[in-house]
Amino acid sequence: MSRLVTLASGQFGDLGLEELCRLAKDMGYDGLELATHAHFDVLRALKDDTYIPWVWDTLKKYSLTCVAISAHLTGQCVGDTWDERLDNFAPASLAGKPEAIREWAVEEMKRTAQAAKAFGVKVVNGFTGSPIWARWYSYPQTSQEMIEKGFRLIYDLWTPIFDVFDECGVKFALEVHPTEIAFDYYTTERLFKLFAYRKTLGLNFDPSHLVWQGVNEVTFVRDFSNRIYHVHMKDVKLLKNERGGVLGSFLSFGDTRRSWDFVSVGHGNVDFDGIIRELNCAGYTGPLSVEWEDSGMDREAGARESCAYVKRINFSPSLVAFDAALKN
Repeated sequence: MSRLVTLASGQFGDLGLEELCRLAKDMGYDGLELATHAHFDVLRALKDDTYIPWVWDTLKKYSLTCVAISAHLTGQCVGDTWDERLDNFAPASLAGKPEAIREWAVEEMKRTAQAAKAFGVKVVNGFTGSPIWARWYSYPQTSQEMIEKGFRLIYDLWTPIFDVFDECGVKFALEVHPTEIAFDYYTTERLFKLFAYRKTLGLNFDPSHLVWQGVNEVTFVRDFSNRIYHVHMKDVKLLKNERGGVLGSFLSFGDTRRSWDFVSVGHGNVDFDGIIRELNCAGYTGPLSVEWEDSGMDREAGARESCAYVKRINFSPSLVAFDAALKN
């Protein structure tokens, strides 16, 4: 299949761009999904005329490409209710200043769209944050008015951002994920309705966040197929631990007492064969981007194996029915 197999760079933030390019090429990848917190500097892209040519020259030196960038950390700061964890996602000078962090994030997301245009990519992946995630369990009692107010705040915050995305001809691909305003099937549907199915807003489809919640990942692809602008290939394994609950028990990833954990692609319970078939039916030709997260496996070995796995299952749809020759 002609779909690119790329590597999300965020989990390799300890490596410089050239070192990562060298490694990704050696592992067999076709390109990188560059994270703005690690390998793509938004401000430099807009202010330094030499920066974007340098990034492209570095990619091309290793026969790699880039068709999407990601801004997950910035997007989280737009819609979240502040706590000290967000200080790690924003400039250090803003630490402990909730409104300043939000204002920075809104403007930074606008700049990210402008930088994506200048860089020549059409998709920015990311998060939205959520002002109501802490209320997902309805105790103390959560009213529908509270939920509606939270969704409306996301609409108010992101509408001017999406206006800039439209001006730049760039789409925003939301990764449906716990702690986001859309974290499962019905919240995703609600978000699209809220924005009146605005074309700017689509999905960075990542099945790993759905499966452990009990959401059918193949049904999700089928029903939202016209909104999938990017795909993360990431796996999750449902573990056989009768003591562990789906909420994680405050156990770190990699702890085998968990009831589920992110694992290297092909080692978990995600139905990638079903996903590829639905993507083929939908005519999706964008990248399959490996977001490698497995705290129980060597990173380079896992990312290398993941690339080979995704390339193996990246099959094209059939151009003929298997029983066509049997017809009169």
